[in-house]
Amino acid sequence: MKKITFLFLLPFFALPLAAQEEGVTTSSELVLQVSSLPEAKLGYTYSFRFPFLQGNNPLTEGNNLKLHLTAEASPVSLNGIAKAALTPIAFLEFSAGARAGAGWNINLFGGDVYGNGLNEKDDRGISYIDGSPFDALLWKTWLGGTFQFDLAALIPGNWNHVVFLTYHEINIHGNTRASAEGAPWYYEADDGENFNTFNYYGNIVLGYQMPIFLDMIAFLAEMDYTIHQHEENCDTIGLDLMRWRFSAILNFSVTEKFSIAVITQFRTRRNFNNFDEHQDEKPFLHFTERILDTSDPLRLEFYRVAGILTYKF
Repeated sequence: MKKITFLFLLPFFALPLAAQEEGVTTSSELVLQVSSLPEAKLGYTYSFRFPFLQGNNPLTEGNNLKLHLTAEASPVSLNGIAKAALTPIAFLEFSAGARAGAGWNINLFGGDVYGNGLNEKDDRGISYIDGSPFDALLWKTWLGGTFQFDLAALIPGNWNHVVFLTYHEINIHGNTRASAEGAPWYYEADDGENFNTFNYYGNIVLGYQMPIFLDMIAFLAEMDYTIHQHEENCDTIGLDLMRWRFSAILNFSVTEKFSIAVITQFRTRRNFNNFDEHQDEKPFLHFTERILDTSDPLRLEFYRVAGILTYKF
C-alpha cells in the first residue's frame, strides 16, 4: 500500500526539482473526464518544455523536448504517469512513457465496477472476479511516434488549419498478480481481457481548427491489437481481431485557459454463438469459453458520449 501511494504522489514530489533555466518553460493543467457510463477521472499534469536542437528554419525552429508528470484518480483507481516527447522536426514526434497505479472494485447503481482483479472462471466456465483493493500494481510502458501535418504551414491563414495526425505505439502492460502466461485481468472497468503482454495501439485524426468558440471539429479512429496471444484458441474466441473505436470530437474554447471537448464514440464488439446461454444466471460465460461467430465476427455499436474539461494554469 505504501509503495503504491508513493508512486501516485511521485509526480508532485518532482515539481520543486524543476530547474528555471533560460528557455525552459513550465505549464500545468487540470483535466476532468466524464461520460454517459458510470465513470469519471480527474488528472493533474505538470509539464516542462526544453528547447532542443533548434534551427533557423520552419522545420526545426520549434524543436523541443517535453516532460509530462501526471497524477490521476478515478472512482476505482489511482495512477502516476511520466511521459517524455521529443520533436526533432516540425512534423514528427517520438515519445516514451510509463504508468503505475492500483485499483479497487465498487458497486454502483446496483452494478459492479471493476478497477482491479483477475478475471477468473469456475469449473462451469462462468466468470468471476478475484481481487481486493490495492492487492496488485498495475503498470504500463510504451514507445510511440507521431506524424502531424497542418495545411496552414503551407498556406498561412487562421481558417486554413486542416490538420492530420497519426500516432502509433508498442506497449507492454501488466498486473503483478498475473504471471507472464497467467490469468487475464481488469483495469478501470474494461472487459477484463488484459494479459501481461505486448500490445499495439494506433490512431488517426483528421480535424479542422477555427478561430471561434467552436475551435475544432475532428474525427478520430483508434486501433488496438494484442500482439502476443496467450490463449491457444485466440482465433476461436476472437482475441486475434483488431479492436476499433471511432470518435466524433467537438472542442469549445470557453476562455484562453478553459476548454470543453464533447466526444461521441462507437466501437467494434465481437459476436459469439454461445454468449447468451448463461444469461439467466447473471454471471456471464468467461470470454475464453465463448465461440466466435465467424460468419459475422464484428459489429459496430454505440459506446458512450464523453466530456473532457481542461483548465490550463
